[in-house]
Amino acid sequence: MSDLQSLPLFHRIAGQKVLVLGEGDAAEPKRRLVERAGGIIIDDMVQAVDEGVRIAFVAYDDAKACEVAAINARCAGMLVNVVDKPDLCDFTTPSILDRNPVLIAVGTGGASAGLAKHVRLRLERILPQSLGRLAEALFGARPKLRELFPDGGDRRRALDEALREGGALDALDGKSHERVDAWASGELAAQASQAAECVITSDNPEDLTLRQARLLGEADIVCVVGDVSKEVLARARADAIRIDCDVSTCPNAQRGNASSSGDSSPPRCPRAAQQFALSGSRNTLTVILRWQSPD
Repeated sequence: MSDLQSLPLFHRIAGQKVLVLGEGDAAEPKRRLVERAGGIIIDDMVQAVDEGVRIAFVAYDDAKACEVAAINARCAGMLVNVVDKPDLCDFTTPSILDRNPVLIAVGTGGASAGLAKHVRLRLERILPQSLGRLAEALFGARPKLRELFPDGGDRRRALDEALREGGALDALDGKSHERVDAWASGELAAQASQAAECVITSDNPEDLTLRQARLLGEADIVCVVGDVSKEVLARARADAIRIDCDVSTCPNAQRGNASSSGDSSPPRCPRAAQQFALSGSRNTLTVILRWQSPD
């Protein structure tokens, strides 16, 4: 798993003062960004220091002026962004896809703003305009959800099942927000617990199929059979329970290649089934990751 070059955060600045230094084409987009987020722009370093401003954008044309301003602002305790100079930045500004209150930020750590923009434009075509309304409807349904699913784990699993591709509240379905009340009231049937098998033949997570990547992102429990790489395992949900199975005793290790073994029985993990039965959980998804040599 690669290290993060930056820690992505969403910072609330509504009603707060933000220092923006510079004029022209470089500074103006930063001013608009701050205003759009509800920030109050000031353009004087002394005032910013005196008033304890925490964020600064520097967009001078002169490189030396940018460096001096960045040092002064940082010494005053501000987080600094210097336009087009990532080496002088404490943070970078991403390309933003707005489906308020859903915000998707695409960043490259300052490597290429153009690349970030075009990734965002592709996502613009995929994500429905109603995505924000779905988020608002789910927020409004929280009391009903707590009543329907008192256990936090059950509630999360039910949401995962509903929001997944093809689910009752599929996140990419433009009309999902219209069904939230009915779903939260229990009028739409919840799916039973299920298990799915993913046969892994590569250590590279980029070789995962779309289905395998989706299942890993939704799994409540991951049953690992064989030498599945840590890079592939990193694609699983961070809070998923992980079971490392002994290949000499695990029934899934004996299934072999699904295309040649003739075993069409549904996949199952006895240890996962026992664990969830003991906890009383429902609507669970177990993903069995089975390593199979490509040779």
